[in-house]
Amino acid sequence: MKKYLLTIALIMLSIMCPAQELSLMTYNIRYATVNDGENQWEKRKAFLSEQLLFFAPDIFGIQEGLKEQVNYLDETLQRYAFIGVGRDDGKSKGEYCAIFYNKDKFQLLGEDTFWLSETPEKVSKGWDAAYERICTYAFFKDITTGNTFWVFNTHFDHIGEKAREKSAELIVEKIKELNRGELPVFILGDFNLNENSEAISYLSSHYNDARKVSLGKPFGPFGTFTGFEFHEPVKDRIDYIFCSKAIRVKKYGVLTDSKEGRYPSDHFPVVIHAVIKKPAKG
Repeated sequence: MKKYLLTIALIMLSIMCPAQELSLMTYNIRYATVNDGENQWEKRKAFLSEQLLFFAPDIFGIQEGLKEQVNYLDETLQRYAFIGVGRDDGKSKGEYCAIFYNKDKFQLLGEDTFWLSETPEKVSKGWDAAYERICTYAFFKDITTGNTFWVFNTHFDHIGEKAREKSAELIVEKIKELNRGELPVFILGDFNLNENSEAISYLSSHYNDARKVSLGKPFGPFGTFTGFEFHEPVKDRIDYIFCSKAIRVKKYGVLTDSKEGRYPSDHFPVVIHAVIKKPAKG
């Protein structure tokens, strides 16, 4: 009888044990340049940071942020810490693919950056790319559940077709190399490609496109790139979140917030609410 009751108790405990839920966002915040006139960083940074504070994603990856922009977000969003480097020198020069995370919820176990090129371990421009491009990644532990998972954040080249295809292959290869325990993985980024492209199809063959597997109806427009054109339809979807099969996507949304007829960036942020369905290995 005691063994029977113990078995029932263990089963009930496993059922009642909460799944790990978290929200993630990818956001190209547009680099700071006075050439943007009314849309320059100084005139939109407050609203952008307020938007992030309101939606409060557990983890978000940015693209195009320069050091001054990363520092501003770091100072303004005090519940977050970040990791990342500038793509031009591996330190602070050039655009970041920084990953911000709620430091009260997650412990950073490891992080690094590699270049999307034939020599990923050093500052380099790959294949037919116009610029140096990077992927920054982090290995996290959920402080409450103890589950561990990976987040990769990237920004593909906007010119080099071969570079984009090879970058997709490199990221998949790098994840296989790092993720020996087959832990849950999220890939965030501005891929500068539509979903019918070869590189996106390749990524989709290895990881789920969050929009396509969302249990809830996707919210917001299909497109994510606005070019700051407030009165034009948004059709180009180039920002994505991919995730491994062990992750259930409950919600997917493209956020279209504006203020006084202006957007906080020339891209809409993409956000998901996800559940890691089973305890991580290891």
